[in-house]
Amino acid sequence: MSEIEIKASRSPITYYEKSRSLTIVDEKEIKALQATSIIDVLEYVGSLDVRQRGAAGVQADIGMRGSSNEQVLILVNGAKINDPQTGHHNMNIPIDVNDIKRIEILHGPGARIYGANAYSGAINIITGTSENKSVNASLSAGEYGLISGNASLNYNFGVLKNFVSVSKNICDGYIENTDFDINNLFYHSSIDFAKSKMEFQAGYNQKEFGANSFYTVKYPNQFEATKTTFVNARLLTGNKIKFKPGVYWRRHQDRFELFRDNPASWYTGHNYHLTDVMGVDASTSFTSNYGISLFGVDFRYDKILSNKLGEDMGETMEVPGEPDGLFTKSTHRENINAFIDHKIQLNKLDISGGIMTAWNSAYSWLFYPGVDLSYKLSNTLNLFASANKSLRLPTYTELYYADPVNIGNKNVKPEEATTFEVGIKAKNEYFSNKLTFFNRLGKNTIDWVKNPDSLVWEVMNISKINTVGVEFDGKVLMRKIISEKFPINYISYGYSYITQSKQTEELISKYALDYLKHKIFLGLNAEFCKKIGLNVNGTFQKREGTYSDLTNVEVPYPSIVLLDASVSYKTKFFSVFVECSNILNEQYNDVGGVLMPGRWFKTGISTNIPF
Repeated sequence: MSEIEIKASRSPITYYEKSRSLTIVDEKEIKALQATSIIDVLEYVGSLDVRQRGAAGVQADIGMRGSSNEQVLILVNGAKINDPQTGHHNMNIPIDVNDIKRIEILHGPGARIYGANAYSGAINIITGTSENKSVNASLSAGEYGLISGNASLNYNFGVLKNFVSVSKNICDGYIENTDFDINNLFYHSSIDFAKSKMEFQAGYNQKEFGANSFYTVKYPNQFEATKTTFVNARLLTGNKIKFKPGVYWRRHQDRFELFRDNPASWYTGHNYHLTDVMGVDASTSFTSNYGISLFGVDFRYDKILSNKLGEDMGETMEVPGEPDGLFTKSTHRENINAFIDHKIQLNKLDISGGIMTAWNSAYSWLFYPGVDLSYKLSNTLNLFASANKSLRLPTYTELYYADPVNIGNKNVKPEEATTFEVGIKAKNEYFSNKLTFFNRLGKNTIDWVKNPDSLVWEVMNISKINTVGVEFDGKVLMRKIISEKFPINYISYGYSYITQSKQTEELISKYALDYLKHKIFLGLNAEFCKKIGLNVNGTFQKREGTYSDLTNVEVPYPSIVLLDASVSYKTKFFSVFVECSNILNEQYNDVGGVLMPGRWFKTGISTNIPF
């Protein structure tokens, strides 16, 4: 690929692969993984830190380059879906893994174009419509009562292209209180006119799951139920001058139960939250002999209703669908982001630079500039460098949460960072490799901290965190090198190393220095007799930091080795597969004391029927 259009932007900006650190996971690679969820796919992206609580995407936090889950922007077809309550809900996405066309990952800050929360990177999940009519279905089953089903339809009415999908995943749980029931409904349509295109997406995600020790190991009988509704509409018009307006809305509702049953006598009831995020955005791009100029603006409003987070309403409001729930608190924010950017090519040198300005109803205007450079050494080699400033707004949990050992802070400021990176990329028809060095200087970093002699965690802007790292990843196309009949299609590999230090050493951090220090990835994709597929993926991970066990002793995270493999048999209209995850039966946890599944066998069948 010489260039990739990152649709996560509200504008048609094109980030050249030679000037930014990008990873593109295409549909063929996704299908080969035989993944149960989007999370399973992201697990094998070299530098991503995927921290799961449970299986099959029940709940997961995505970090990048030593960041927290709050510092990565998540998008669906270019629309932001980050949750203002907590990053734990960012991956409640109403899309089945079988419906994804590709996943675009920007490593490094993207606030210059994307706005707030693209602090350390952005992940854009792409679906799409099709010219061809077809019915698609899949059904799989596995140990612990796992059953997954998906059905989708591509159907066109003249110029109106339609895609609709429904899916369900259920499981009894691999240990006590890890059962889940996940449902998705998604619709995507597009209309192509002579000089314009309109797209519309809507989705609904519902989850109910046992949350064994999710937020504290002291209470293994936790339970959570969530509902996510998502709508996005967008128009693209123009040729030389392109105009792209859009509207979006996301609602998330959750019920958290500290005791699924048999509550303690002191327990006062469940936590209820409902957030709404809605906005209008527009961007314009203009192409001339002097390059590509970009302008854009985004007006966004977010609100929360809760019985735990926000300001007292002075009255109560019934929680939708919860006869025993009442909202007693509420708050909201208004946000404006505006940006200008320009890209120009001077012989072998590419330059793009610009600035984003952000306003929030709780803060004054803030400015975030950035510049990206790349230099073509040869047809195979490119040098690149960038310097960008980014920000992340505090969540409502960080602002308002309070219990006996955790206290939020309404006065916390947005966290900011300046990131520098340099690297080299080598790519031809046989292989692609990328090596990146980066340094992120964080300021006013938001974290839960405490003094050594205190039991209470408080939200604060700790002064500075310095993150230094290196990322290396690549792919070798064996069939291109040896023969098209060679059984191994490609081998992929990657390594990332990160180290962090903070200025406020006297304070103990709950999350800031809890990061993935080493990650090694190796993958192999093979095909035999054009019908039998083999996919093998392995990772080594070593995490920095500790977690508290039941006796309040700090326990370091051990090194882990994970190995997954799948075998498939394909015909013209259907395929069957057998997959085993965690083949080595590693006993491990990504987060605190939340035990992850051991060895797990699954099998399934899928079909694609054109008509």
